[in-house]
Amino acid sequence: MEPALPLAGTAVVLRDGAHGLETLMLRRPATGSFADAWVFPGGKVEPADGDPAEAERDVAAHAAVRETLEETGIRVADAVALSLWTPPAQAPVRIRTWFFIARDLGDDVHINPGEIVDAVWCAPEETLRRHAAGELVLFPPTWVTLHGLIGHDRVADVYAATGEPGRFATRIAGEPAGSRFLWAGDADYPDDPGPASARHRLDTGRLPWRYEHR
Repeated sequence: MEPALPLAGTAVVLRDGAHGLETLMLRRPATGSFADAWVFPGGKVEPADGDPAEAERDVAAHAAVRETLEETGIRVADAVALSLWTPPAQAPVRIRTWFFIARDLGDDVHINPGEIVDAVWCAPEETLRRHAAGELVLFPPTWVTLHGLIGHDRVADVYAATGEPGRFATRIAGEPAGSRFLWAGDADYPDDPGPASARHRLDTGRLPWRYEHR
């Protein structure tokens, strides 16, 4: 963990759709951070999100809820920490980000045109299918989070399965350069390697991406 890094909160907003679990996905503009990517709502912690003496996770949760309202016009409830992501040293902008699952309260989505160009409710499997087909852009934390939601049919199932937040301090390796994302426990992870057969990695060199965690 690197306390000196800026902090952010992201909300994985969930609802029970007509055909099962859905997440709210937002498309970023073609310029700026996460250019043209589909992401979950969220952003950096601001002073209004809490006292510095407050628990980091709680402050990040306030940021996730606030940013969701600002970006989409919807309120969410029951924010529960899902994971903490620390970007690799090669990232051009390094922000430590807490991801929270959060429950949709049924408001209509009204995107902030300065930050978001499109919004859609979509099953995790469908978003990953479209990514594998080259139809949309995802970044690894979003991809891995969506992958972890597969197999859950209802919002209640996700909450029931959520335990201690996952910790993803990312390292990059692989050929072509930077095409493999490694996390603690993988045999090739430089800081905390596992045994030779251990895998906790995402290979992004070609579509579809391949995630291994064993």
